[in-house]
Amino acid sequence: MDRVECVVAGAGVVGLATARRLAQAGLEVVVVEAAGDIGTGTSSRNSEVIHAGIYYPAGSLMARLCVAGKKALYTYCDQRGISYRRCGKLIVATADDERNKLTAIKTHAEANGVDDMKVLTGAEASALEPALTCVGALLSPSTGIVDSHGYMLSLRGDIEEAGGALAFHAPLLRAKAVSDGFEVEIGGDAPMALHCRTLINSGGLSAPAVARAIEGMPPDRIPTSYYAKGNYFSCATRAPFSRLIYPVPEAGGLGVHLTIDLGGQAKFGPDVEWIESPDAASLDYAVDPARADRFYPAIRRYWPALPDGALTPSYSGVRPKIVPPAIARQDFVIQGPQDHGLSGLINLFGIESPGLTSSLAIADEVARTAGLPA
Repeated sequence: MDRVECVVAGAGVVGLATARRLAQAGLEVVVVEAAGDIGTGTSSRNSEVIHAGIYYPAGSLMARLCVAGKKALYTYCDQRGISYRRCGKLIVATADDERNKLTAIKTHAEANGVDDMKVLTGAEASALEPALTCVGALLSPSTGIVDSHGYMLSLRGDIEEAGGALAFHAPLLRAKAVSDGFEVEIGGDAPMALHCRTLINSGGLSAPAVARAIEGMPPDRIPTSYYAKGNYFSCATRAPFSRLIYPVPEAGGLGVHLTIDLGGQAKFGPDVEWIESPDAASLDYAVDPARADRFYPAIRRYWPALPDGALTPSYSGVRPKIVPPAIARQDFVIQGPQDHGLSGLINLFGIESPGLTSSLAIADEVARTAGLPA
């Protein structure tokens, strides 16, 4: 059995960032991924937004790691020449009874360390975005958009430069805790067995399933998976906005918002569609065109001029929820030996948005949990 210091299960953006951090700390790292490439799941099915850290509960991992990760990600993109744009975001109130929500959001954001937000009147918001209709808004200047694939390619390059390796079509089938680490069985086209001292479960949607495949992992420490599908629609016409436009939040998500990509193309979403699936591999990512019927009235609250027939199905993503729909709000879970009793195992559960923004900070948190120096 080949021996390595660390196996990272999952080559999404968080798995890649974590593997990079560990490899650059001098560990021999192998990333195993069931799919055929990096970032094929949740990491490539999102809005590509660099979040400011506004909404998350004060003191939560999401709040702390988003704010730290945002700063680290902008710095990393500058250093590596990765395309991004700090375009800013407007959170808009479209009815008078939503004005107080804006003030509450700003106060909450400041408690999270987001200190650059500004309250705008409807007129001030319209001066920034003339096509926008609202009675007030919050401006978040540190929100941005990023080339997520370029970012993940750069992380992969860092891993390989530091001596790490990646294996694709290589699902983790099972692992067994032994006295000095883990014996890991890898399937796929070239099955292999590895012994590692540290095992990082960064399986995303499949993280609970990966945990169940680890012999010795206490079942009561493995959360139940719940899948919240988010559907996106693209706009057939060029939307007249240069900033992201978000309505005030709704249960389970941030409402049907308008984001733009680095080419200036607008997309709308995600909505929240709770789905059932026996496993992540069987998910149906097709977007039902009929869901546009719900998008039009939601978008026209802040963009009344949206033309009829302008929305076309684009793509969807699925959030790896670990709480049921009745709760909806959750936090990242970075579960170390102190939580489950298995030395060397770190499970990452519920890494949904803002996982992309937080990825470098999550990697630092994993390294700290593994006992590595800051």
